Amino acid sequence: MGQDYYAVLGLGRGASTADIQRAYRLLALRSHPLKCREPGAQERFRQLAEAYDVLSDPAKKGVYDRFGEEGLKGGIPLEGGDDDSWTGGYVFHNNPDKVFREFFGGDNPFAEFFAEDGSEVVVPYGGLRGRGVLKQDPPIVRDLHLSLEDLFHGCTKKIKISRRVMNEDGQTSTIRDKILTIDVRPGWRQGTRITFEKEGDQGPNVIPADITFVVREKPHLRFQRADDNLSYVATIPLGKALVGCTVEVRTLDGRLLNVPINDIVHPKYCKVVPGEGMPLPQEPQRRGDLLISFNICFPRQLTPEKKMLLKSALLS
Repeated sequence: MGQDYYAVLGLGRGASTADIQRAYRLLALRSHPLKCREPGAQERFRQLAEAYDVLSDPAKKGVYDRFGEEGLKGGIPLEGGDDDSWTGGYVFHNNPDKVFREFFGGDNPFAEFFAEDGSEVVVPYGGLRGRGVLKQDPPIVRDLHLSLEDLFHGCTKKIKISRRVMNEDGQTSTIRDKILTIDVRPGWRQGTRITFEKEGDQGPNVIPADITFVVREKPHLRFQRADDNLSYVATIPLGKALVGCTVEVRTLDGRLLNVPINDIVHPKYCKVVPGEGMPLPQEPQRRGDLLISFNICFPRQLTPEKKMLLKSALLS
């Protein structure tokens, strides 16, 4: 049975937006770790934040109401898409203080009257305004999965994000979509990071988080990448390994290479084809190498005549 976010907030399924806000306000203040010292208060505070994060967002709430926690976190099929098209699953950022801070417009409403150890703070003449220092939310990191073809040629990826944007009143916020455009350059490697500064959720007293995408290479059917080189495994019979052959390799840009193999191919043999690897990130006009290794197929059986021929050729 999935988690019941409505029950966490003490609400029924028909709760309105105002009911959700009212319930979170009451319970979050009651369960805040700076006020509640009971065992389990921190986990209760986190559960309240996750429930409010979902139910206050119309898109997340709509998915949760129809498909439950499993559909929300596991993803659902896209309407009109093929069998492999699914939405990304929801993952709570596990920062309940961030939700609390955005809701109340500050680090916490108790900070004006209590220090972190619970002792009372003497308020100086002139009130509490101006005490806060803006802090930036921690960066949001997401994977960007790219094929070798994408990284070979370069491409443009457009990614839709949903974020909280402050309204004109400076106190309330709205969930809005935005398209982030990433121009993938030829030769980018696994682990390349692309950062969009301050594109995270907006809040009244916070600096929005940076959003960072990290390149992850998708597995390829023919090649494996090692830095700027490409590795390819050719399967040839034992006879060709001994007498030589030509290996055909279809490149990432669609060309067919005919690579002559004139050496005797042993199990550790590697044929290097210069300049047929990946573009160099700093100099895309230059490329790494293509490294061809071999899977040698031995015959399952030989006739007596062929054995005699091999003895004569190899053992004499």
